[in-house]
Amino acid sequence: MDTERSKKLGTESIGKLLWSYSIPSIISMVAVALYNIVDRIFIGQGVGPLAISGLALTLPLMTLITAIGTLVGVGAASRMSIVLGKGDVEWARNILGNALILTFIMSAIFITLALAYMEEILVIFGGSEQTIPYAREFLQLVIPGSLFSNLSFSLSGLMRASGYPIKSMVVIISGVVLNVILAALFIFVFNMGIRGAALATVISMFLSALFAISHFCLPGSYIRFFRRCFKLKFFIIRNIVSIGLAPFLLNVVASSVNALLNVSLVSYGGDLAVGAFGIINSYMLFVVMIVMGLCQGMQPIVGYNYGAEKRERVKQTLKLTIQVASIIVVSGFVLGELFTSQLVRAFTDNEELMDITERGMRITFALMPLIGFQITTANFFQFISKAGIAIILSLSRQLIFLMPAIYICSRLWGLTGVWMAIPASDFFSTFITALALWKVRSIFVDKPSLAIQPNLQGNG
Repeated sequence: MDTERSKKLGTESIGKLLWSYSIPSIISMVAVALYNIVDRIFIGQGVGPLAISGLALTLPLMTLITAIGTLVGVGAASRMSIVLGKGDVEWARNILGNALILTFIMSAIFITLALAYMEEILVIFGGSEQTIPYAREFLQLVIPGSLFSNLSFSLSGLMRASGYPIKSMVVIISGVVLNVILAALFIFVFNMGIRGAALATVISMFLSALFAISHFCLPGSYIRFFRRCFKLKFFIIRNIVSIGLAPFLLNVVASSVNALLNVSLVSYGGDLAVGAFGIINSYMLFVVMIVMGLCQGMQPIVGYNYGAEKRERVKQTLKLTIQVASIIVVSGFVLGELFTSQLVRAFTDNEELMDITERGMRITFALMPLIGFQITTANFFQFISKAGIAIILSLSRQLIFLMPAIYICSRLWGLTGVWMAIPASDFFSTFITALALWKVRSIFVDKPSLAIQPNLQGNG
């Protein structure tokens, strides 16, 4: 954003800003979610029901890839919005350079460990002799290519934070569209099976990352690479990590929860129950990704106005975002309940898998209307650098409530209990989130107008 575009974040109508920043993000997130759905449909129809289970088996590792992207992407974008709100362009450029280096370092560590221990990990995640071969074939390509996925996610977030929401959308959309086209070509034309889906993912993410990097090399970009920005600064890394730690830990815990779910599903429902969760999760992810896109649109508005001490605008932004998020999840809930059979049939024509999936979907969606508020508020605390609160809220649903609920409910009610654990955790985590927001309501009070000096090494 140039200076004039930046100032609009502090003066323009909240509704207009949220609309203009959220729509590109929502389109991007919907595209990603649709890709996940289409990919599973291609694999289910083109390879078979056990291939869906094999792909679902990879979910914990794929979630860890997302964790790295969110650690750097959310942390750096949130910090960049705040320093731009304080008028510190030089520091925003340093954040860009350090974020790029951190992405390379984190990705290299993950790729090395994941490839070295892939077989052991898949067994721990509930894999069987029937499903591990599919998962292995997919991950052998996707894990090395995760670097491109992380670069694409991190840099697209920084593009959005620096005032280029449309370009950020194009980075994601272009990769998704290419991915779908290549997956269809490799699976149905060249009969490459699940390996074709993996190859399509890697190629498309590489091109998306290349496009994102090129943006920050252009002379006309407001925030761009320059030689000094690649000098690692500990306090910048600390600030990025402290803000991004909440979504990172959330994804790490989500990976553990997915592993526990897989093991429980195999124990009480067999391999097809894992595939059923893969289908259910695809639709749930679609709804959640729309909310996440909305939250990404909220991020630069909240970050800028929080940095500029315009707390009433921060409050109005959060309020409007929660309202829209609630409409989204309620709509998703209604559609899921009304068209359960049709949604499941799109993925598979295997009657046993369809029966398991339909029953699980109706139970797990029971309290879906609550999650819009919970997700939006947890993200809000990340965006204003309240890392401690954000971490607690992010972990409450998965670690504090869902994992114990899976353990207890599955032993009481078997496969039905596994499904019941999900709405139970939705209820309790929403209650904790509402309580946290009430406790810190004083942050929405405007402070006296003061000259704001850039805080180069602070956490705020």
